[in-house]
Amino acid sequence: MKNDFFTYQAQTSPHPLAIEISHAKGSYIFDTKGKKHLDFVAGVSANSLGHNHPKVSQAIKNQLDKYAHVMVYGEFVQEASVALCKILAQTFPDREMSVYLTNSGTEAAEGALKLAKRLTKRSEIISATNSYHGNTQGAMSVSGAEEQNRAFRPLVPGTRFIAYNNEADLEKITHKTAAVILETIQGGAGFICPTNDFLKKVKERCDAVCALLILDEIQTGIGRTGKFWGFENYQVTPDIVITGKGLGGGMPIGAFIAPSKMMRLLQTAPKLGHITTFGGHPVIAAAGLATVKEIVAGTLISDTLQKEKLIRHHLQHPAIKEIRGKGLMLAAIVDTPELAAKIILACLEKGLILFFLLFEKCAIRMTPPLTISDTEIIEACTLLKNVIDEVTTQS
Repeated sequence: MKNDFFTYQAQTSPHPLAIEISHAKGSYIFDTKGKKHLDFVAGVSANSLGHNHPKVSQAIKNQLDKYAHVMVYGEFVQEASVALCKILAQTFPDREMSVYLTNSGTEAAEGALKLAKRLTKRSEIISATNSYHGNTQGAMSVSGAEEQNRAFRPLVPGTRFIAYNNEADLEKITHKTAAVILETIQGGAGFICPTNDFLKKVKERCDAVCALLILDEIQTGIGRTGKFWGFENYQVTPDIVITGKGLGGGMPIGAFIAPSKMMRLLQTAPKLGHITTFGGHPVIAAAGLATVKEIVAGTLISDTLQKEKLIRHHLQHPAIKEIRGKGLMLAAIVDTPELAAKIILACLEKGLILFFLLFEKCAIRMTPPLTISDTEIIEACTLLKNVIDEVTTQS
């Protein structure tokens, strides 16, 4: 199977991890040789409830027994899709919100940018350097990493960039600006949290020039940072929210969320202002609905902050310069990219799955399922520290 993987399946890097997967359950992934791997990445923040969660799996099976795809987005009334939109809209108790379900976070970013331009009748977008909002042409245009973008230019024009957490740059937001799009916590840049009320100040500047604030909650949303939405940690409410990843419980999904009055602009002038065949797919929506219900029903959201404390407590090591992020969106920073790579690959050999970040090469990604147990956290931290000792001794 591995030979066929390299021969027939297009690759995204010269050296994929290439574990041959047999099955997965809870916090563990099992390879075809029977070895189990503690998953401290959760499909890059996607498997909020771990692997093969019984309620998510049952919701998928139940929906499959009824019907799968029946019509393009927005034409038929489908129970799972409507219920998911409703539960997401109700996380904004003070506003009447509308939810547009998409196939991915990237598509959600595209839809949000289109909506902002449609409402403001402006074309300029402000984004942040070292941001990441997806990999289609439009999303790449507002992702601030030239190393990723230069091979694919020209991209969509009209984007200007500011430095995240740099208040002086807010003057670049003007009456020409349709929207500012920011990650609530910068992901690929190294899990950089906003400081000194930065997001609030961005929103104030947007309001002053009648621009919109789009917050990318693709990673920070759905409970990962100790609130349902990451922006709730920073006392700011955006005009448009993008989500994805953890929303689907391991299934492919995205959504952009905006006030209903704003979203109605996509219905006319032109009609079909945003359209998708498989967005809001009932099987995927059923998985998302089961995921959100499970996350909000218990203490998983508040527990993320206690689990963060546990990781920080058990992961103190001289080679770790700092641990960035919030909740269960954490990155351990070491001295060099080479050291980070050695640690990640050595941990993989010993049965602990960690991963890289896009732009911060000295980072070790730690985004386990929200359901990870305290025992599993301590197991992962102990193994990681032992590996760091071995790697640094060899060096």
